[in-house]
Order: sequence, then structure tokens, then C-alpha cells
Amino acid sequence: MEKLTVKIILTVLALALTGCSSSESEIDKVPDKSAQALFVDARAALDNGLYQKAIQILGAIDSRFPFGPISHQVQLDLIYAYYKSGDAAQGIALADRFLRLNPNNSNVDYVYYMRALINISTEENLFQDLAGIDRTDRDPEASRSAFNDFKSIVTDFPDSKYAADSRKRMISIKSRLAKYEIAVAKYYIKREAYASAANRARYVVEYFSPSPEIEQALEIMIECYGNLGLADLKKNAMQVLAANFPNNKLVE
Repeated sequence: MEKLTVKIILTVLALALTGCSSSESEIDKVPDKSAQALFVDARAALDNGLYQKAIQILGAIDSRFPFGPISHQVQLDLIYAYYKSGDAAQGIALADRFLRLNPNNSNVDYVYYMRALINISTEENLFQDLAGIDRTDRDPEASRSAFNDFKSIVTDFPDSKYAADSRKRMISIKSRLAKYEIAVAKYYIKREAYASAANRARYVVEYFSPSPEIEQALEIMIECYGNLGLADLKKNAMQVLAANFPNNKLVE
């Protein structure tokens, strides 16, 4: 067993080194030009949708001229290129590094915005969407991360050109997060864990208003409080439901 473990570790390391060598070999293919000349080539590749080529050239600039006057812009363009090419892991890693090393850079809002978009993209699956598969019970960790980044833009950079779109996207993500909490609450109800279900529903009401899921969350709270014999809490939830959703079937 120990020999097998060592073999697996060595195999993983070999694959990792192969990946690194491949990346370096791609960079070596980039012509030996000035940083500015290469940057012009990279921008042309980006403009033409040649994202892998842009990544190759920008990676070469970043490797050969790490402290040059355009180094920050190169990294920003790399983040964008990774996003457009679908390489979420590299895009997020580079965004994390940029924010860690350049917390006061004038483009921090852009990096937050791009990292949020990348996180959202990881939850979008065309084939599942086309098949109509319900994914509300899947832990929306990437959505939470995106929500926090959009919130940082709105809170810390209210005048940013990305603030308005961030606000809109936060509303959409609220609904996604609320749906997950509702799905978990329903799971708890099936297991007759009514206190846990009520807590999940209450969390939706407290933190995800306004969202379309509030009405359903209140219904769950009413059901659970009723099963728990908590008459006062059930009454309070019913009053909130009646005030906000007077046409609900539970409202007398």
C-alpha cells in the first residue's frame, strides 16, 4: 500500500511538472520582442477572439518583464483572457494574486468584477440548462463568492463603472442563493427536522429580501412552526405573509 501511495504521488508530480513544462514551452514559442511590441500583438489577439494566443503572448510578457511599466495591465488582460477562454482556475488564481499584491491599484474594482464573472461562469452549464435539470440543491459556493465580490464593488467603489451591473447581478444571485436555502429547508422537512427547516427559511427572509423566494420561505416557516407547536412564531410569520402576499392560499 505504501509503495502504491508513493507511486501515485510521483505520478501526480510528474503530471504537474509536465503541465509546467508545456506552459513554459508555449511561452518559448513567443518571438523575442519588446514588451510593448508583444503587448500590441496580445491586444490584437484579444480583439480577434484568439484568447489562447493572447494568453500565450501575455504569459510571455509577464514572465520576461515582470516589473515593467505595463505589468499590471498585462495581468489584467490575462485575467480577462482566462475568463473568455473558460479557464476559471487560472483566472481566479491570477485575480487573487493581483488583489493580494496590489490592494491599492486603481483597477481593483475591475479585478473584483472579473473574479465575480469567472465564479458565475463556473456554475453555468449549457448542457444541464438545456436538459432542464434542476440544480437548486447544489451548494452555490461560487455564487456566494461572486455575490461577495459584487458587494465589495457596490460598497467600496460606489462610483465604479461596474457598480450598476454589480447591483443587478446581486439581485439575480440572491435568488439563486435563496433557492438553495429553500431546497435545503424542504429536505429537512422530509426528515421532519422542522427546527432546521424553519431556520433555513428564516435566513432567506432575513438576508435575501427582496427575492421571489420570500413567499415560499414564509410558507415553510408557518408549516414548521405549526409542527413544532410554536404558535406565536407561526402567527408572526402568517402576519408577514398576509402583509406582503395577501393573495397567498394560506392567508384567510
